[in-house]
Amino acid sequence: MGVKAGMALLEGSVFGTHSGAGVLGVKRARRQEHPTNNMRHDLEQDEEKQEEASVQEAIGLAPKLIYEVIRREGEEEMARPKRSLIWSGIAAGVMISLSVLGEAIFRTYLPDVPHSYLIENLGYSLGFLAVILGRMQLFTENTITTVLPVMVQRTWSSFGCMLRLWGIVLAANVVGAFAVAALFVFTPALPPDIMPAVIDLSHHATGMGAQASFWRGIPAGVIVALIVWMMPQAESSKFLLIMAFTWLIAAGDFTHIVAGSVEMAVLVWMGDLGAAQAVGGFFLPVLAGNIIGGTAIFTLMAWGQVRDELSAD
Repeated sequence: MGVKAGMALLEGSVFGTHSGAGVLGVKRARRQEHPTNNMRHDLEQDEEKQEEASVQEAIGLAPKLIYEVIRREGEEEMARPKRSLIWSGIAAGVMISLSVLGEAIFRTYLPDVPHSYLIENLGYSLGFLAVILGRMQLFTENTITTVLPVMVQRTWSSFGCMLRLWGIVLAANVVGAFAVAALFVFTPALPPDIMPAVIDLSHHATGMGAQASFWRGIPAGVIVALIVWMMPQAESSKFLLIMAFTWLIAAGDFTHIVAGSVEMAVLVWMGDLGAAQAVGGFFLPVLAGNIIGGTAIFTLMAWGQVRDELSAD
């Protein structure tokens, strides 16, 4: 019994050792295979992610996503403190004067040839570039940005917040416009050669009459709203986007309430434009045209193309 038991134990230990070594060998082999399989799987996943990213980049943002970006921005604007809105609006009113100043400089120094008009209007983009890229409060941007949240919520509270922001920003823009116009008129801040061009541009902008000012304000409102709509997708081309479309406002001889307020203020400070004519013949008609173009036309079209997708969610 002792010999047989010893032999059995010896055989069991030998065969057990060999079988255990075989199992361990298989496990080691599998472990050696797994890193390769995992690396191949990771590479395939990376390629799929890169392909998906390329497809998404080519497709761009869907209208629903653009709508959501602008809506959230509008909600943030309506939640900002009153003092912040006032100072940002005043800054925008001051800086938009670069549009008048830039156009006047080009008009002063460009040769008097037919195509100089098109080059001259590039100066009009300067103020808009400063204001929009500087994230200042410009009234005509708010005709779409703050309207989209109201289209979603449709409450008197949200409508009241929108009107509050409109009133604060518009008043601040006008204050800034009159302040910088006073600088132009009452100080030697501008060279004597440039001031005649500023006055000439101001007479042209405010001398169209109420009806023409109103109708030409509509395309300007649409164009500014279009700039806001395209900004989330523009990324690195924002500069060219703003420059091209604001150049179109000047080249098309359209009217913009904030840039035009600088020109209106110049003539008011000089005594060449009375209050009644300034308000009734220029300010209110242009304001109405910009609101209709930016809100009643463009914003409603933007809302129409996404409303079913939003309701489906």
